[in-house]
Amino acid sequence: MKKFLEEFKAFALKGNMMDMAVGVLIGGAFSALVTSLTENIINPVIGILFKADFSEVVLHLPFDINLGIGAFVSAVINFLILALVLFLMLKGMNKLLTLGKKEEPAPEAPEAPKAPTQEELLAEILAELKKRNGEQ
Repeated sequence: MKKFLEEFKAFALKGNMMDMAVGVLIGGAFSALVTSLTENIINPVIGILFKADFSEVVLHLPFDINLGIGAFVSAVINFLILALVLFLMLKGMNKLLTLGKKEEPAPEAPEAPKAPTQEELLAEILAELKKRNGEQ
């Protein structure tokens, strides 16, 4: 149990944990902004077609079933706006990360030693044969 608590302490006190907490708080605040945009600006504009606030549009079905179509569509709009902004932020961050890295040219592999020519090989063979035969 002591080891578990030490690991948790190390995890909780890392800088990444604090970054994540700040991200969650900013995300919550941004979500509130997007919800306000949808409820106070987008829904009334769409509601002009229904002559009512769009988030209050309900589809009445038999057996007293009421489907809150307007509220669902509002939630979908919120999701799409948040997803778009998140996508653009991540795309921008990736672009900044690639700009920050300077691509270094790959180190050139050392050239392989040149293979001897046929003349050089023949000269070596001739020298070896002369050496074996006792000639010089």
